[in-house]
Amino acid sequence: MIYGKEDFIKIFNSTIKREGADKLLAFLETSDFFTAPASTRYHCAFEGGLVSHSVNVYKRLLFNIENEFGSEWEKYYSHETIAICSLLHDLCKVSYYKKDYRNVKENGQWVKKEVYVKEEDLPYGHGEKSVYILQSFIKLTREEAVAINFHMGGFDVRVKGGDGSISEAYDKFPLAIMLHVSDIEATYLDEKRG
Repeated sequence: MIYGKEDFIKIFNSTIKREGADKLLAFLETSDFFTAPASTRYHCAFEGGLVSHSVNVYKRLLFNIENEFGSEWEKYYSHETIAICSLLHDLCKVSYYKKDYRNVKENGQWVKKEVYVKEEDLPYGHGEKSVYILQSFIKLTREEAVAINFHMGGFDVRVKGGDGSISEAYDKFPLAIMLHVSDIEATYLDEKRG
């Protein structure tokens, strides 16, 4: 499903009431968050793809939490926590992509196509960068910070480098594994690649 800025803001305003949320939303409004892609060529690689992906992850995480804990799911996680973790897990992609052009062959002819390329302004990692940016606006709980930090799962370069802390994070903070699963489900089940 493809979602837009209005969908995101409606969820954000109805669920996130934490001190600093207004400044966070103002930051998002002045950034490229609502126009950026979610990736350069994989899932939601189109203008507005990042916000669409964020809402897809929110819907998946809410469904997964409700499915796991039943009708009393809010005893485990607040709606605000679910919204913060899912809607803002990829905040690291703000000011991360820029438009460029590449020559590609179509029907035997070379044509110039607009593409997105990475242009990192703040090389701070992925999940950890999202936590860093978020904490400059709102205070996160420990479990929220860990969930966002490790939402990439086995795709995280720290895992590829041999860091085993992700296993401990998933063991101690169930929200972290649930956010990762929701992110993967949204990426591979809900979103068109390319």
